[in-house]
Amino acid sequence: MTSLEPFGARLRRAMDERGPLCVGIDPHASLLADWGLSDDVAGLERFSRTVVEALADRVAVLKPQSAFFERFGSRGVAVLEKSVQEAREAGALVVMDAKRGDIGSTMAAYAEAFLRKDAPLFSDALTVSPYLGYGSLSPAVKLAEENGAGLFVLALTSNPEGGEVQQAVRADGRGVGATMLAHLAAENAGAEPLGSFGAVVGATLGDLSAYDLDINGPLLAPGIGAQGATPADLPGVFGAAVRNVVPNVSRGVLRHGPDVGALRAAAERFAEEIRTAVAGG
Repeated sequence: MTSLEPFGARLRRAMDERGPLCVGIDPHASLLADWGLSDDVAGLERFSRTVVEALADRVAVLKPQSAFFERFGSRGVAVLEKSVQEAREAGALVVMDAKRGDIGSTMAAYAEAFLRKDAPLFSDALTVSPYLGYGSLSPAVKLAEENGAGLFVLALTSNPEGGEVQQAVRADGRGVGATMLAHLAAENAGAEPLGSFGAVVGATLGDLSAYDLDINGPLLAPGIGAQGATPADLPGVFGAAVRNVVPNVSRGVLRHGPDVGALRAAAERFAEEIRTAVAGG
């Protein structure tokens, strides 16, 4: 099996060519209702196909939230498989937002579901939780490397509850979130033009100058739009690492559906605002 070019290299190119924007595919019940769709598999499929049709040929990254598909059982997962396939065929990179985390053979099985190139749900990258210890992710790291895929590791998340774990201080005096960033920097050492192992770092967290965000890898940044952060905030939050930030916008774009033209226009506005902010950062 021939692996893909490393995820980091493909992501750098996609961001340079299409702009640094990740749009979520989050078909939760309230958005389905806003679109006039039924909260069932038919509504799910219509929603997902519309987002892919509107955006997959123009944004750098699409990020389906697996839970909103899984809640419909096997038929929902089938919709997710098709959405991933069609999005990748249209040129978007797909980050599967599944936040998997476990140990040993179970972590290996999660990795095979999303990171093995011939798997039905193969995605360009997967979000993972390292809070059984960073070493628990090693099966996913290994499989990602073998298949040209990447990982986004939860490091400094935007939810208020996250701080009780991520800002906890270890016996050596270093915070847990900072430790995860250091592990990722080690994974990405020497990679060009960008490493494949990224961190999830919330755009709503304010000044993060106390953290070393220069991990030579991408920083997936939720919080733009509905959660209150703006593209103009990015340089202040991420500093010198801002060029490697992949800002994630979900509701800010999706609320403009189901009109394809309106979805495209919203995504283009965010992409241009982000591009301008990054260039000035």
